[in-house]
Amino acid sequence: MRLRTAHDRLKIEHSIIDGVRGILEELLKATPAIRSVIPGVIRPVRNARGKVKVRVTVPTQNGWKAIALSAGARQELFISTDLTKEEVEAALAKAGAVVS
Repeated sequence: MRLRTAHDRLKIEHSIIDGVRGILEELLKATPAIRSVIPGVIRPVRNARGKVKVRVTVPTQNGWKAIALSAGARQELFISTDLTKEEVEAALAKAGAVVS
């Protein structure tokens, strides 16, 4: 399956939960060291209310995996970058996400 591209670096294969798309676009605009962000599968959860929360979880082959929580759902985010976990968390916080 081919990925559809939005703004060159935000790859859209699935839909994106409410509030997360704006943060991802701001993240990519402000952080050129991030090569791309690929949103993954959305799953419902009970404790995802309020501001968008993002938790950077584990390293991947080409960057980091993160979990975004918003609007009663969670979504995996695959962030392709050479930045450290702390640098990715700082960039997410600067883009408007609550980093946990």
